[in-house]
Amino acid sequence: MKQKIFALFILPLFILSCTSRKPLPENVLVIGTETGPSVLDPRFATDAISSTVCGLIYPGLLRRDKKLNLEPYLAKSVDQPDDRTYVIHLREGIKFHSGKELTSADVRFTFESILAPDSISPKKNSFSKIESIDTPDEHIVIIKLSEVFAPFLGNLTIGIVPEGADDLTKEPVGAGPFAFSNYERGAELALKGFDGFIFGKPKLSGVIFKIIPDETVRMLALKKGDIHLISNGVTPAVLPWLEEQKNLKIAMETGTNVSYLGFNMEDEILKNSNVRKAIGQAIDRDSIIKYLLKNTAVEAESIIAESNEFFNPNLRRTAHDPKLAKKLLDDAGFIEKPDGSPRFSLTYKTSKNPTRKKIAEIIGEQLRQVGIAIEIKSFEWGTFFSDIKSGNFQIYSLTWVGVADPDIYYYIFHSESLPPDGANRGRYFNTELDSLLTIGRKTVSLERRKEIYSKVQEMISNDTPYVHLWFGKNIAVMDRRVQGFEIYPDESLDSLAGVYFKE
Repeated sequence: MKQKIFALFILPLFILSCTSRKPLPENVLVIGTETGPSVLDPRFATDAISSTVCGLIYPGLLRRDKKLNLEPYLAKSVDQPDDRTYVIHLREGIKFHSGKELTSADVRFTFESILAPDSISPKKNSFSKIESIDTPDEHIVIIKLSEVFAPFLGNLTIGIVPEGADDLTKEPVGAGPFAFSNYERGAELALKGFDGFIFGKPKLSGVIFKIIPDETVRMLALKKGDIHLISNGVTPAVLPWLEEQKNLKIAMETGTNVSYLGFNMEDEILKNSNVRKAIGQAIDRDSIIKYLLKNTAVEAESIIAESNEFFNPNLRRTAHDPKLAKKLLDDAGFIEKPDGSPRFSLTYKTSKNPTRKKIAEIIGEQLRQVGIAIEIKSFEWGTFFSDIKSGNFQIYSLTWVGVADPDIYYYIFHSESLPPDGANRGRYFNTELDSLLTIGRKTVSLERRKEIYSKVQEMISNDTPYVHLWFGKNIAVMDRRVQGFEIYPDESLDSLAGVYFKE
């Protein structure tokens, strides 16, 4: 393995060694990233890197801590005099990077601009329940909803923009710990520490996101000291090599990104729950995690991570059990053939990502051992995702990213959430589940919500419209001098405000 990895690095190493190095700015953290942000306005950011960078420039009224619990940020507090009303008390003395004070008018404008008739913000649906916004003074915002919507508080994490702002991608102005400096697309994005940040000046003078699409080149740049940090985007095969580098350290924590197998519930074979359960029992997740993913994942039994307060710890574990899988298939009417031929055949769709394809191959072999033949079809991302959204599949594998609020179950499994209105791509219909998910949206009590979504998780576990595979571990590789960096489950970089170098 070491020889293969070493060979992989030879050519880029030669190229880098022949390239003149620019001295790095003092007290500036350089982060290596595969791609750059497509937008720099929180009202329009949807991809991971855009959302991450916007989080540094534009703080929200609330934010999520390391356990995914909501906590005040720009808001000092949020009161609820009734189930449809939110009274937001802003901290005093918040400054935008322009020097202008952030007031209730900016908060109102942020939400109203998202909801404007001509707005193309993908966040519009998140705020569609807003009936009115009042600003009785500069530090109070009163939002009234048209109906009870329990997940609304989680939407208050969106970054606040200045009143009157058009698309801010070219000239971002927020109130976060870092202010925009410049952006050379395809090369690097530079931010500078904001002295007027409400929670104190960052310890770093600035942050540079250096865009390096090739992972091998990124890793070598990290080894040489041309960059200081890589947060995720690390393939398991590279970890042994990274562990040997004396100037680097690795941090790893389980995140909220959950990989799963999805089924077409209208398929004549897969509409049988015993078949779906058998597939789950036939998959040896432990071996895949250990040998292919190099322990960079942990088994999942739910879309909700164990670190989330809504996780149900009493869920049935889907253990690797080929004998039980065969019995379930027999019970479903797909009897084992005496000549060893397949009970039936299924098509498994995936992207052209090498790791994804390898996972599909391994799962295909494990299913073959219980009598299920699998044909793997891999496509470019656009084609693959279009097929999934249109229901053109039998089995597919994808990953949900950054799951926090359990209302995601409504988006994924409610019968009214068929694409394009949601992500019920498998056409799953369960009237009892629909009822629970609707009640969950209208239940404000935290304890009652926990009860509801514990039941939801049990129903999904028992009926198996998904086979939950694993939660990926967030991996950060950094220069040993970097201190104070913390991994957040949702991959945010909030901890950068407290990062510093120690020689």
